[in-house]
Amino acid sequence: MTKIREKQFKRNEGIFEGGSKLPLVEDFYSIQGEGFHTGKPAYFIRLGGCDIGCNWCDTKFAWNKDLHPLVDVDTIVDRAASFPARTVVVTGGEPFSYPLDRLCNSLSHRGIRMHVETSGVFPLSGEWDWISLSPKMHDLPLQEYYEEANELKVIVSNGDQFEWAESQALKMQCNCSLYLQPEWSSFNEIMPVIIEYVKSHPHWSISLQTHKYMDIP
Repeated sequence: MTKIREKQFKRNEGIFEGGSKLPLVEDFYSIQGEGFHTGKPAYFIRLGGCDIGCNWCDTKFAWNKDLHPLVDVDTIVDRAASFPARTVVVTGGEPFSYPLDRLCNSLSHRGIRMHVETSGVFPLSGEWDWISLSPKMHDLPLQEYYEEANELKVIVSNGDQFEWAESQALKMQCNCSLYLQPEWSSFNEIMPVIIEYVKSHPHWSISLQTHKYMDIP
């Protein structure tokens, strides 16, 4: 982690009271649209704040943490626990911009499974049942994520990115699920290329943003 990010994380620990309050963009009950758990119901918690700056990001509204209210973790967990599915997906923004131990502890005490989607640029915090790592070429994950992630999800917008995706796959633990996901705005151009690549490299699977086809959040 860079010194700038280290200072940012320590500052966030103070602002957000050690993770007892978090900048909440939105929380909602829906269906997981991507990766290994596609099609399964879950409660989504989207946290604000991200400095990675992917130009194709479809949640740019979540980048600025200061635009979103600080909400007590117990309030968030109470809402999540009111729905029948016992799985929460924490996403962003970049969730690990903040310490998430308290959130995980509170969810665990309610018998809720905890999934997280991350780029892996901040230190891992909390205990998770499923970690989905989506690395970015211009801002690589910390080493601990390669060792802990359950799935690797590489967003592909052009055919030059497959070699980089393979370099990331080589760093993962042997039982990690590997996914190539077409970048949405490049879907028509890149999808046929991904299909042919996966047919020739069957250690990969294809992940689609199925929630967009279902017209759900």
